[in-house]
Amino acid sequence: MPRVAIVGGGPAGLMAAERLAATTETMAGPRVDGLEVAVFDAMPSFGRKFLIAGKGGMNITHSEDLSAFKARYGKRESQLAGLLDVFGPDQLRDWIHRLGIETFVGTSGRVFPTEMKAAPLLRAWLHRLREQGVHFHVRHRWLGWQGDARDGRLRFATPSGEAFFEADAVILALGGGSWAKLGSDGAWVPLLAERGVPVAPLKPSNCGFDVDWSAHFSQRFAGQPVKSVIASIGAFTQQGEFNITSSGIEGGLIYALSAPLRDTLASAGRAALSLDLAPGRSLARLTAELSRPQGRDSLANHLRRRVGIDGVKAGLLRELCPPAALTAASSLAAAIKALPLPVTATRPIDEAISTAGGVVFEALDPALMLKDMPGVFCAGEMLDWEAPTGGYLLTGCLASGRAAGLGTKAWLDAAST
Repeated sequence: MPRVAIVGGGPAGLMAAERLAATTETMAGPRVDGLEVAVFDAMPSFGRKFLIAGKGGMNITHSEDLSAFKARYGKRESQLAGLLDVFGPDQLRDWIHRLGIETFVGTSGRVFPTEMKAAPLLRAWLHRLREQGVHFHVRHRWLGWQGDARDGRLRFATPSGEAFFEADAVILALGGGSWAKLGSDGAWVPLLAERGVPVAPLKPSNCGFDVDWSAHFSQRFAGQPVKSVIASIGAFTQQGEFNITSSGIEGGLIYALSAPLRDTLASAGRAALSLDLAPGRSLARLTAELSRPQGRDSLANHLRRRVGIDGVKAGLLRELCPPAALTAASSLAAAIKALPLPVTATRPIDEAISTAGGVVFEALDPALMLKDMPGVFCAGEMLDWEAPTGGYLLTGCLASGRAAGLGTKAWLDAAST
């Protein structure tokens, strides 16, 4: 019976296992049809990052139009589009419903389980996979291959010493390089690089950024949200909110623009967001309101009474504007509509929600098999793609895991004929 090893027990690896576990009913119950499927993970349990990511509300996918959904994958849209055409948001919701988990669409268009938690979904999923005959091995850290990878002999570090597993095909779903304490540490990069696999350097994605705040601003506003703003960098614009930290900025709006902000910083050595602090008011209206007599009002009171700018937004104006720009209505209005917020660095990769970079698609065939390593497939975040938060990451991981599982089955079928 052919043996398949899946290395990595996150969403991509588990979905690959599911596609391989085509079940048939026997007197002994369900079993994997004609294959031995084993899933290995370095951690004591499966799906740890998946569980943590869903702690504040498990965002599964997004309900927007598929063409708009696919555009969220940016430079890798063309590589992900085919995977999403056959397993996109609608198919993902149907799949979850078959696990007995109901979903709903939130006001933002994001899709959630009705219980808002990842744990019930993961429990139901693992239970079904076990019933299908999939074998699970925890505390098995992958060390690469013994000798020639074509021999299929995998090496693992375990609590009881080094272990080996001979496989006819391998699916690698080892994640990116963030959240090392949950098993996603990028340790696979040198193991593949030494085999000649092209790997784009891992970079933080959906990450925060450092800002050179003054001590006063940092102490006064760290931890506070900046709500209802529009942020832009180059051709990229997004509305939402973000948080001030003691060392910089983070939050949904920042994550959505982290890729162009990170890439601009890397290429030009500097980068800045442009903030519109009053999206509902035009420049002309702001200028007119601020031109009204200030009287005995302080600047803070004048901003609050005339244009509704106070708190952290007023603090940002004082922090980032030259003093002279705050004295004239026209320059103050211009700053409110386009306040430059310079960033100095990305936060460390281990703090990022996800990573960019990984095994390049050019090294893979359409079934996600490495062209120079027949029988070795790759899936999930370890591939060279990135997407914003909002369900796009999970959908991409599941779609690629599904494709790798189907590709592995097809390759094994072809090899046996």
